[in-house]
Amino acid sequence: MSNSLIDILSSSKVKEFIQTHLNDDPVALVLQSKKYPELPIREIVAQIQSRKKAQTKLPEWFAHEEVIFPHGVSMEQCSSEETAKYKAGLVRGKSVSDLTGGFGIDLFYLSQQFEKAHYIEKSQELVELANHNFENLKAKNIELVNTSAEEYLTKETESADLYFIDPARRDETNQKVFQIEDCTPDLNLIIPLLLKRKAEVLIKLSPLLDIRLALEVLSNVKEVHVVSVKNECKELLFLIAPSHQGSAERIAVNLTKDQKETFVFSDAQEEVVPQFSLPLDFLYEPNASIMKAGGFNAVSHAFNIKKLNRNSHLYTSDAVVKNFPGRTFKIIDQTVLNKKKLKPFLPQSKANITVRNYPMTVKEIRKKTGIREGGEVYLFATTLMDGGLAVLVCEKL
Repeated sequence: MSNSLIDILSSSKVKEFIQTHLNDDPVALVLQSKKYPELPIREIVAQIQSRKKAQTKLPEWFAHEEVIFPHGVSMEQCSSEETAKYKAGLVRGKSVSDLTGGFGIDLFYLSQQFEKAHYIEKSQELVELANHNFENLKAKNIELVNTSAEEYLTKETESADLYFIDPARRDETNQKVFQIEDCTPDLNLIIPLLLKRKAEVLIKLSPLLDIRLALEVLSNVKEVHVVSVKNECKELLFLIAPSHQGSAERIAVNLTKDQKETFVFSDAQEEVVPQFSLPLDFLYEPNASIMKAGGFNAVSHAFNIKKLNRNSHLYTSDAVVKNFPGRTFKIIDQTVLNKKKLKPFLPQSKANITVRNYPMTVKEIRKKTGIREGGEVYLFATTLMDGGLAVLVCEKL
């Protein structure tokens, strides 16, 4: 975004237009562009669309009318306010350098934990946009550098305490990628340089990435944070410490409106075989972060609950477990996938269906049984410890 466009979008007339038409239909606004010959309507509409996304994703920045948002990939890939603040809570020190500055959300919050911060970005348009926003948000300890991560590191005169990297996850054809070797900048080249500087490195990667494969590529990983927001996995964070040897600690976090669910475990804890049981009185489903982090056995030991099957990742107990990091249910009955057998439990032919280690999808089950989505009943189609297929009829606690 050029300085000239930033100046236009910063004008009082345009800001007023954006606020007035924030909830209007974008397509209709573009079609009505002749009514506003003095305004760049397409650019303004793009700003309205990005601002609408920011209303829920970045509420603090949305509250500032002076802040200008990018559109497209930069807005899509940037962290949410919740995840950016979570990252900032992990680290602190004298200096931090963001080698992939982008829109600047992460560095804005990270900079609040450091005396000085460096924003490095090779796109001049993003640098100009970040400069405008940092000034209006009064982030006075951030220095902006318009260059690539590789070039910056060759000329850097003083190492930072922490380097943050959020590699671009798009290839030359603008298609999404998530494997480490497909992202830019090349972490295999940059990480060794940073380890020589004796600095910590925090890397944000796609939630689609296989954690075990990532740990085979990245060295000196001290912690792996799996971050979910409202039970939707959003980010994988790898914290690298030059002096760290051995396995990485796994931290599974689920950020909700009212609390932060955190479950921490080690590889050694996950290797201990859990107890198994047929369904008892209560059923547990771990949150998305625990599932992604692979804490299937560790969560069983930590909460003294038994697994239904090695591959089902559902758990059971006689007495209810409080503060379980996930969903807890009371088991009403156990049955099989049969329309007549399920009917007594579903007077409105509605249920919330979950499939865990079962040879049918939710869509296939709904088609076979005619059960519609919704209601207060929860059905779990799964495989039990004896290999039998079952449907557990539950109510949520």
